[in-house]
Amino acid sequence: MALLSERLRLTELLASLSLATDLGTGQPLGHGLRTCLLSVALAREMGCSPDQVRWVHQVALLRFLGCTADASETAHGVGGNDLSFNSAMSPMLYGSRSRTLVSYVKAVGREQTLGRRAALRAAAMIHEVGDLAAHCEVAAMLARRLGMPREVLHALDHAYERWDGKGFPARLAGEEVPLEIRISMVARDADLFHAQGDNVKGMLARRREKAYDPKVVDAYRRLTPVNHEAEWEEVMDAEPEPVAYIDDADRALRVMADFGDLKSPWTRGHSVKVADLVGRAARAAGLAEAECRDLERAGLVHDIGRVGVENGVWDKAASLSTVEWEKVRLHPYLTQRILARCRVLAPLGELAASHHERLDGSGYHRQLSADHLSLGARLLAAADALVALTSSRPHREAMNLEDANRVLDGEAAAGRLDGRAVAYVLTAATGQGAPPRVSNPGGMTDREVEVLRLLAAGHTNREMGETLFISPKTVGRHVENIYAKIGVSTRAGATVYAMEHRLLG
Repeated sequence: MALLSERLRLTELLASLSLATDLGTGQPLGHGLRTCLLSVALAREMGCSPDQVRWVHQVALLRFLGCTADASETAHGVGGNDLSFNSAMSPMLYGSRSRTLVSYVKAVGREQTLGRRAALRAAAMIHEVGDLAAHCEVAAMLARRLGMPREVLHALDHAYERWDGKGFPARLAGEEVPLEIRISMVARDADLFHAQGDNVKGMLARRREKAYDPKVVDAYRRLTPVNHEAEWEEVMDAEPEPVAYIDDADRALRVMADFGDLKSPWTRGHSVKVADLVGRAARAAGLAEAECRDLERAGLVHDIGRVGVENGVWDKAASLSTVEWEKVRLHPYLTQRILARCRVLAPLGELAASHHERLDGSGYHRQLSADHLSLGARLLAAADALVALTSSRPHREAMNLEDANRVLDGEAAAGRLDGRAVAYVLTAATGQGAPPRVSNPGGMTDREVEVLRLLAAGHTNREMGETLFISPKTVGRHVENIYAKIGVSTRAGATVYAMEHRLLG
């Protein structure tokens, strides 16, 4: 029997994604659910139509779907911990410019020198529009792949606009700002203020007619009592009828894969590769087709928990400290927690979270031993290991298949990986791969695809030029052409496009 044996309700998927974006923005699990319930209450208080309430419900859950777009760059700029920085800055996002800059300096950390903090503050001001535009573009691109309606996509494209016209990316003002954003920003900030113990109504009043639509603030004042608690089932019940279901669960899980893998330049495309490899290995092992599909799906979502660990860990070239290793060991647990509340996805999460378990009990996060690991779990562990070994990481270059084979054989001989699973995975890896591409998507040339791959890996124009033996100026022209052909405006958007179309090797 397949683990994903029932139809997946759209709201359940969106709510699971909201748990992931909670982690990616440095918030406690459930923050997005509370924002959703409060947004719906505000929409109904304002007399919105059932369709508008539905769009508000969906936008509140998806608004930060672009939060992994610049995680690596943010971490680099703030000393490594992008999550702590995001958490500290969240309540000040719609505050006054001076207050926001003070919060920025504090969030960067006292360990930074005054000169370093000043430079970072200036960099934040310079790049603010581009970074938030990337968040918006990525969120809308991923939501489009989920089949979300145009009203939701339009709102996500303008997720950081303000009532006074000082927001991003298009500086819309007043009722030009999508209603879904005007409502969800007040609901989200109200939850943040409540969690901090602030006077919520007082904080909202200070930003009324500045960042916030006065009608939304007034609607919040009329809510009696204001509910700042949220349970999963309440969010399900808040969805207007009729209940919507996902037509293509695999496509939805690929969106989750790309969202998680976007977190670091070193992991982009990783989960899709693991899913493909473990599926082929499972068929080589003679597993039933339903089990093969389960493993492919588990491969897609196995690393979604990565978003809950800061990029200072994932992108570190030096050896990890004991504390950093403990954070790494946490990510399969976070994968399980993200999927656990959804009744349909929970069994898949149990399998997905086993990808770092080892037969001798030395793995993580549950330290399961051989008696508790199915052949499927063993195949997933071997596939994940092989894809990681044959990919570049900040501390080493990618291994060739022969060298990776020796490492896996050594792990099997030591009793950590299953020898049969390793053999099936290696058979799949050396067998027939994906069919050759007939033409490049978007009408890109082969050279443009090469540039796009390097762009997605985080390289500068100078570095791309050195790799391809062309000038940085020529690289810049290629980048401009790529953006025009594939319809994006940011590096993050181009990266998501490359991941979606399997262009990262």
